[in-house]
Amino acid sequence: MTAAPPTLIAEGSRTAVRAKPPGGSAASEPSMMKALVYHGPGKKAFEDHVKPQLAASTDAIVKITKTTICGTDLHILKGDLPSCEPGRILGHEGVGVVESVGAAVTAFKPGDRVLISCVSACGKCVYCRRGMFSHCTTGGWILGNTIDGTQAQFVRIPHADTSLYPIPEGADEEALVMLSDILPTGFECGVLNGKVQPGNTVAIVGSGPIGLAALLTAQFYSPAEIIMIDLGDGRLEVAKRFGATASVNSADGKAAEAVMKLTGGRGVDTAIEAVGIPATFELCEQIVAPGGVIANIGVHGVQVPLHLERLWDRNITITTRLVDTVSTPMLLNILKSHKIDPKLLITHRFKLDRILDAYETFGHAADTHALKVILEA
Repeated sequence: MTAAPPTLIAEGSRTAVRAKPPGGSAASEPSMMKALVYHGPGKKAFEDHVKPQLAASTDAIVKITKTTICGTDLHILKGDLPSCEPGRILGHEGVGVVESVGAAVTAFKPGDRVLISCVSACGKCVYCRRGMFSHCTTGGWILGNTIDGTQAQFVRIPHADTSLYPIPEGADEEALVMLSDILPTGFECGVLNGKVQPGNTVAIVGSGPIGLAALLTAQFYSPAEIIMIDLGDGRLEVAKRFGATASVNSADGKAAEAVMKLTGGRGVDTAIEAVGIPATFELCEQIVAPGGVIANIGVHGVQVPLHLERLWDRNITITTRLVDTVSTPMLLNILKSHKIDPKLLITHRFKLDRILDAYETFGHAADTHALKVILEA
């Protein structure tokens, strides 16, 4: 029997193909779901949206059980990432249950509970073979960026076999949401790129969720000092509870002087930038010691000055990176052994249908003292 021509169903800016039933009758109407949709800078709505369909044999459809909001989502809403176009469902973190899989998916089946990686990886391209999953030629950071993301009731996951992780028996789903992005991001982009070593002095500029994730994971390497820098005393108090040895409130514009005093005028071996604005990167340039490393984590939407007139002879290294999630299996093992408690980062909980309230809370963290919010679908 000859198949009828397909009907195209829009999924954000992509299309999925659904075949018409035999006999030429029209395909049934697509089922709908609720999702948080970006409509251009400063505009978002929680609205009805077409439920995603399998578009490739390597895809999986996952029913979201818990998700969260990332600082990167706020950057998108500011208009900092032109790759994310209006009409996109935001979000790149979460856990859920597999609803359906493509014919080529072998590691997962319907009903499996899974952790969603913020980075999709084919596992085969030249970048994946180098462990640079963030630059996968058909993946990378695409969820909630160039394809629809996780702040919805359902999400389509490309390259499911290498972009999902099975949830260990008895694992806490809320804690696992922190392993979708911020724990591996803080660890890989900050701690590993920053070459944190035993006995080193580390400064982390920004005591938000990513900065605190870097603080938690930096302690794997037993640095002698971890100095947290932020504008808010509340976040700095949290940082001290999480293991910071010192804190500096930068509201008076004298953070560099304070750090130099704490380090005997030498500066820090590793300066981790965890905000994404020019002032915080320039602060890292001011406090890094000769031979030190500036590890950038923040998403920068505007030009940042590089003061080579001061740094040209300082033997420093500047690193940039998008998280590759190569550390996720290790972090899962550490979580299972209770060596780290990422639930400490969660301050607020909402149902998914209150996601606009959650954005308001997360976007005004200075007033609400929000770190990470959990959204339950």
